[in-house]
Amino acid sequence: MNPLSREDLFSLEQYAERRSDFRAQVIEHKKHRRVDIGPNLSLYFEDRLTIQYQVQEMLRIERIFEAAAIEDELEAYNPLIPDGSNLKCTAMFEFTDVAERRRRLGELTGVENHVWLQVGGMDHVYAIANEDLDRSTDEKTSAVHFMRFELTPAMKSHLAAGEPLKFGVEHDLYRYEVMLNDETRNALLQDLAAD
Repeated sequence: MNPLSREDLFSLEQYAERRSDFRAQVIEHKKHRRVDIGPNLSLYFEDRLTIQYQVQEMLRIERIFEAAAIEDELEAYNPLIPDGSNLKCTAMFEFTDVAERRRRLGELTGVENHVWLQVGGMDHVYAIANEDLDRSTDEKTSAVHFMRFELTPAMKSHLAAGEPLKFGVEHDLYRYEVMLNDETRNALLQDLAAD
């Protein structure tokens, strides 16, 4: 997928007029871009549209309209758009109870390095996590991680031919896996078709 440029964005005035419709479009688009692995981990897969929405919202909230500042936002967000050989997501550990969240994040150190995907019966592809900065310490993992899964051309071909797509986690204290339904699988397949 091509990165976003300033020309792809709405001005603040245009966005104010179109925000409600654009937001509804993005919400509908995101319905099949979430993968829940077990009871507490959700992967939210990004693409050009989801990132445009995040950029537009940031520009709106911060009232950013100067060219240099817009370029700074694009530079920060464009790396989250898949490039045709990978899937990119925001991974979130979600716990309703604050004390439980603190305890579990302390137990799950390094979990971000044990998240995988699998195409059909092929080898697992482990997430490359947090390339921008380290989000874990020896004492705890973060509730939010940014992940990239790199697929080989053979994996892409097998997916395009209809092979199933599975995600999982192999941490000692968090072991779950899930087979994607057709809607989610097909939505993510679009990210790989955009070389």
